[in-house]
Amino acid sequence: MKKNSSPTKKFDPHKNYQNTMKVIGYVSRKKAKPEDYKRIGFKSGLEVHQQIKTKKKLFCRCPAGIFHDSNDYHAEIIRHMRPTLSEMGEYDGTALMEFKTRKDITYRIHNQTTCTYEIDDTPPFPINREALEYALEISLLSKLNIVGEVHITRKQYLDGSIPTGFQRTAILGVEGSIQLKNKKVGLIQLSIEEDSCREISDIGHQRIYKTDRLGMPLIETVTHPDCLTPDELREAGEYIRFLNRSTGKVRTGMGAARQDTNVSCEGGTRVEIKGVSHLKWIPELSHNECFRQWALLNVRKLLLEKVKTPAKWQMKHVKIDPREVGIENELVMSYVDEGYKVIAICLPQFKGILSHFTQPGKCFANELSDRLKVIAGIEKPNITSSEDLDIPLNAKDLETLSRVLNASDDDAILLFWGIESDIPTALEVIQERCSMAFDGVPRETRRPMADGTTLFERVLPGADRMYPDTDSAPIPLEESYIDMLKKRIPMDIADRYKQMKDWNIPSDTYTYLLKKNLVPVIEQLVKLGVSGRSAGTFLGHKLKFVEGKLDKHNDFTYNRIVEMFEFLNKQKLQPSIAKLMLPTIYQHPNMDFDSVLTSLNFKRRTKDEMLAPIDYLLEKFREIRVSKNDSPKIALNWVMGQLNRQALGNVDLKDLQKSIEKKLAKQA
Repeated sequence: MKKNSSPTKKFDPHKNYQNTMKVIGYVSRKKAKPEDYKRIGFKSGLEVHQQIKTKKKLFCRCPAGIFHDSNDYHAEIIRHMRPTLSEMGEYDGTALMEFKTRKDITYRIHNQTTCTYEIDDTPPFPINREALEYALEISLLSKLNIVGEVHITRKQYLDGSIPTGFQRTAILGVEGSIQLKNKKVGLIQLSIEEDSCREISDIGHQRIYKTDRLGMPLIETVTHPDCLTPDELREAGEYIRFLNRSTGKVRTGMGAARQDTNVSCEGGTRVEIKGVSHLKWIPELSHNECFRQWALLNVRKLLLEKVKTPAKWQMKHVKIDPREVGIENELVMSYVDEGYKVIAICLPQFKGILSHFTQPGKCFANELSDRLKVIAGIEKPNITSSEDLDIPLNAKDLETLSRVLNASDDDAILLFWGIESDIPTALEVIQERCSMAFDGVPRETRRPMADGTTLFERVLPGADRMYPDTDSAPIPLEESYIDMLKKRIPMDIADRYKQMKDWNIPSDTYTYLLKKNLVPVIEQLVKLGVSGRSAGTFLGHKLKFVEGKLDKHNDFTYNRIVEMFEFLNKQKLQPSIAKLMLPTIYQHPNMDFDSVLTSLNFKRRTKDEMLAPIDYLLEKFREIRVSKNDSPKIALNWVMGQLNRQALGNVDLKDLQKSIEKKLAKQA
């Protein structure tokens, strides 16, 4: 093999990126068809987390649902996390990875929402029975088999999101199902657990959390990997969220519900996309993750064709002084000026791998860069290489580094930088991730980004992180207690869909109505004599428009809409005036309805009063009409437009239209 040559002199990383994208058959989410997902063996499931609407937290008596600004706190506590042995005498891989990061974990504490339990200075209180009851109701609604006894366990978390280093959790139901439009999706289990802290920042070796959300009751619904397209996955997520909200016993709003999306392709492995806050992100994220795995399998194929003994593969590295060896790369030199140490690495027979496509706008080099940021604590940008897509090493730099590293034509050259103490961990991370490439897809948890791509977050946890909680006694669930809860659960979501279809409500409103749990409001309006279609259209179109345009008063609830229609019934006013009243009661829910009408300049008029000016208006129309050949429909619409504002609330608009049509017929 030829040595000391310029290994990537004629190599075009951008062209290689495009070629590898074509080789794996990547298609964008917009162009993807079911056959594309079948070709790569798309398989996915969900873990849906939903906060329960209780007054207190799960294992203490601090208030739940009170949040504070990041800078509103009374004290700070700093901790360093260390792994513990499982019952089998083993360490969990995630815990060991987090330990390597050497993070200083800072908790910002507000006295109103935190006690000594949250900071692990006292044992847990008995579980919040209100939260347990609500979670059991949702388990029953999910058609799960309820456990006979609740056993609380500890789930180890060393990322600092929970000060104790573990989360208390308990399985309540197992093996249920949900019915989507075209298939059933199995549910593995539903658990109740305490929520984690909210992350404020994570820079270098410093991670900051605030504890207002910590300990709030949370349910986790886990599905089987039955979803075979991203659209099925989103539908499953929507169904579970709608089901939870239909009980009226869960919190809504930003951060109240979060999804973990588990994705794999044929030949790949389960990768978890952690904390997806928007359901609309799920299709793009799962699509790109499945193709990322498909790309990594091609990386493995290419490497195994060149490297016959992967177990013996070893990178080479040299600490260099870029000034002494004459490196010209501006990015590298900017970090040298800040005092960072620079390491040159040779990755034997990795030519074409670093610029291999993995996700839109990302390549295999990002797999290394992400891990350096998370595990070694070296902030991005932290590498450049012979195949960098942004600021690559030029021919002169490559020739210099090739000589220093004794690299061959088929090797890839990489430079990274960091403070002295981070270098050993960084070298270990690069060697480890490159070695993983020979096996295909690493089991890991990834962070979702708004553009549909993901970043490495941590190694995927294993079973070793679970162990019994010795501070909490088992809780028996009597059959009579479960039977009582069964009587309180609402209608199934599949039946809700059928109900809305039977009411002939426009299908474009279904998602909004279920998301806001408005079907019970429609039922109340139907009892008042409003048709199901009219009620659903009013809420699904008019209310949705108002919510999107105006700021809601804190005192506004959907029950105020029911009260408005009750008022219109008692006053014998037509419900058509409701669309004018809605924006006012949305912003001023404490205003009485008579005052709302006054603010709208509403005046009561009888049907005869409304019909009186029709002859005059028709005569007026004949004077201003554009053509003598105007159809009667044009005249009808013009007159209706003149009377519409006064007619709202006073007369039925359909009756008014019929009266105008009769006048027109007589004059024809």
